[in-house]
Amino acid sequence: MKKTSIIALLFVPLLTMAQKNWTLQQCVDTALANNRTVKQQALAKKNKDIAYEQARQNLLPNLNASASQNWNFGRSLSVDNTYKSSNSSQSSFSISSGLTLFDGMKMKYSIDASKADMLAANADLEKIKQDITMNVALGFMQILLNKELLQIAENQLTLTLAKIEQRKGLVAAGKLAEGELLDLQAQEAKEEMSRLQADNTLKLSLLDLAQYLEIDNFEKMDVVAPAAFSESDFQLLTADAVFQSALTHRPEIKGAEYRLKSSEFNVLIAKGNYYPSLSLGANYGTGYYNLSSIPNNSFGQQINDNMSAQIGLNLRIPIFNKFEVRNGIRSAELGVKSSKISMDNAKLELKKSIQQAYYNALGAKSRWDAAQKSEVASREAYRFTNQKYEGGKATLYELYQAKSNLTQVLSEGAQAKYQYFFRVKMLELLK
Repeated sequence: MKKTSIIALLFVPLLTMAQKNWTLQQCVDTALANNRTVKQQALAKKNKDIAYEQARQNLLPNLNASASQNWNFGRSLSVDNTYKSSNSSQSSFSISSGLTLFDGMKMKYSIDASKADMLAANADLEKIKQDITMNVALGFMQILLNKELLQIAENQLTLTLAKIEQRKGLVAAGKLAEGELLDLQAQEAKEEMSRLQADNTLKLSLLDLAQYLEIDNFEKMDVVAPAAFSESDFQLLTADAVFQSALTHRPEIKGAEYRLKSSEFNVLIAKGNYYPSLSLGANYGTGYYNLSSIPNNSFGQQINDNMSAQIGLNLRIPIFNKFEVRNGIRSAELGVKSSKISMDNAKLELKKSIQQAYYNALGAKSRWDAAQKSEVASREAYRFTNQKYEGGKATLYELYQAKSNLTQVLSEGAQAKYQYFFRVKMLELLK
């Protein structure tokens, strides 16, 4: 999980378990531990590990033991190789071993192919983990944004409540018409509605993250906000630099490369069927024979007397196999072509994702820059309108309009800031 630190290090680890505060790293770790797709891919990877280990162990000789017991009734073959009408029984015991000396390098290439498949499965698992990390980070950022939007709504409501208290005193002193106070109270009701909507949106985003983490009691859940953003957090990498780095580091590219290697080894395995194979075999056995019509030596003596050993070489030379070898090679070569197309497609999809993230980041930065300039102007407009209102030179509607414009600008600025921040970090994760 080295890539998660790119985002996780930006957040202050102020965990307070009693308050159920979550850091980004804790969210990522919990999602990875609970996610069923990760668990399934981890099992698939273990299967590939086992297959690779078996491919290596196929180089070892085998060793097998056998035993048999037969009973014959009526005419049967006796020890002097003649048939007699008598009952007999026969016991045999043997141990055998075999070792492949040469098979056209098929076992060696099978090891290489299994290793490539194992590494591809590991890359797939890493890709899933990185996707989950990115999705958790997006949900985490959405919560932070919604918290900031809620804070903006609460701040605006606080200002209105303060002005209402001020106007109540003026109305009580007979210096202000009660109608203006009623207009302020109507404005308070609207802003309270906006605050409630922002609070509900925040709860929904917490619920979304809790469901992604597969945890309960999201009502008590909260996330740890960053202490502050540094200038380096908003440094935007170029799309080309990210893509060149991604070609050597992204797991989906590595996975495609490993699958291509595996398909190339499968071609070599198929070609190995053209070559002869040579194996070494050995057998050691003994037996016991009992014929009812004649005296028989004891079991132990026969076991000792009937011991025999055998060792031999077996050479298999392929001559004609109904074109199975040729067609197997052709099929394996098609697999190589398919793997190359898959790798090119993975690179193309990655490039498209990086370019989209880059231009989305540029758009978010432009919106954020514009929002920052608009915020300065809107704050000044609200301050000026408020002064005019206090001096009796502006109406309550003009004040409300200036305040509404400021609230909208602050909300748009917060959204643009978090969108730009997330796009920057997503580009870093795509490297």
